[in-house]
Amino acid sequence: MSQQGETDRRQEDEWWRQLYGQPDPGGREPGDTLDDRYSSALTALGEEADGGGTVPAQAAPQDTAPPAAPGDGRYTGADPARAPGGRSGAGPDKDDAGPPDTLRLRRPAPPSATAPRPWQYQGPPHPQAAPRPASEPPGLPPGWAPAEPAPESPPSEAPPGPPAPAAPAAPAVGSAPTVLPQPPLTEVAYVGDGPPTYDPEPTAWPAADPDGLDDLVPDTELDGARYGLLTVRTASVRGDSARYRGEPRRDAVLTARFGGGDDALLLIAVATGPRTSDTAHRAARDACTWMAAAVGRSQARLSEDIRASRRGSLKSGLHRLTDRCYGRLRARGEDLGLDPADYSATLRCLLLPADPDCRIRLFFGVGDGGLYRIRGGEWQDLDPWRPDEHAETEDSPAVRFRFRASVARSGDTLLLCSGGLAGPLRGEPALAARLTQRWGAAGPPGLPAFLGDTQTRVKGYADDRTAVAVWDA
Repeated sequence: MSQQGETDRRQEDEWWRQLYGQPDPGGREPGDTLDDRYSSALTALGEEADGGGTVPAQAAPQDTAPPAAPGDGRYTGADPARAPGGRSGAGPDKDDAGPPDTLRLRRPAPPSATAPRPWQYQGPPHPQAAPRPASEPPGLPPGWAPAEPAPESPPSEAPPGPPAPAAPAAPAVGSAPTVLPQPPLTEVAYVGDGPPTYDPEPTAWPAADPDGLDDLVPDTELDGARYGLLTVRTASVRGDSARYRGEPRRDAVLTARFGGGDDALLLIAVATGPRTSDTAHRAARDACTWMAAAVGRSQARLSEDIRASRRGSLKSGLHRLTDRCYGRLRARGEDLGLDPADYSATLRCLLLPADPDCRIRLFFGVGDGGLYRIRGGEWQDLDPWRPDEHAETEDSPAVRFRFRASVARSGDTLLLCSGGLAGPLRGEPALAARLTQRWGAAGPPGLPAFLGDTQTRVKGYADDRTAVAVWDA
């Protein structure tokens, strides 16, 4: 009877015989070493022993190193006398001084350039494949990993002549990201006889009040949308003078959609506060917000009048909403202890139906600015009001209110802008020609391109610029 914890050697031998068959009469017994047992098991399944069996003949490296002395620890390849099953007929390896049941660790032979590499996918993994080494990238299924490049030849063995072009390979998982070439940086374009004096990029931010951070205005606003046949782009940029002096942008822009489906109305409002007022940016923002709120509450009635082409009803209704908006501006200025002229703003709006069967485009507003159209490659000025034609001698918005309804055609581009862009468009014909080329037959640009076109500079014009462009497909 064996002691507790010991195993009957005969029972163990019988287990190995049932699993792997009878041992080779001319070799060692099955229980000779665990390495031999492991090699025999893999050979029975058609595989080589991992880390110490025989190396395929076509993948065996050339023996260029001097013979190693016994016991020096260097890998010398397979024993010539070893049988195909991984067992040697001449007894144990001479450099193996370990106990009989010790698993011997050997370094595998390096793969040749033509042999499959160990980390290239070679079909479904074998059930008894070796465990994944620590060098394999995490997160990959067994058998997958980036292909390793073939080992480079020493400089002395390199063939003469220029090297052959390397075949493209898939990027390695976990490697450094590919750096794409960057386009050259260019300055903002300008037209005219020379560049403006100011820097084309923002210089200084406006001073901030810790108790009034809601009054901060970003240097640039950019937006866009597409509804049916309409494509809209909006951009509002602080002028060169305000950027240099650290003043806030006096222009404000608001885009809103009221309703849904074909009954939806699109409103774009553009406002500019007075140049001499410290609260100009606040007044411009309030004008846009209050006008949008009034239009949104009247969306159902406005949609009905637009579909029925009731021009008179639309003009009087929008006029009334504009009067109420300016009344609120005057009341807010009084609450702040300001003169009514200091808390006011010019206001220009576009009202567009989302219904693709309705091509009516409505413009209404108060004050300076621009309204243009590109049709058939020609630049057209549609603004119903010019500052040199109408003297502003009264405070009532009724005197300054302007309204225009037009029917769009396929390929039209409608442009609404603040006075900061309308000035150079009227004063420098080259700017209108450039925008006609950029926004005409070419169709709507992307948001970055539209912003760049809006910032095309003209010497002598440094005010804020706000542009709203609408393309009809």
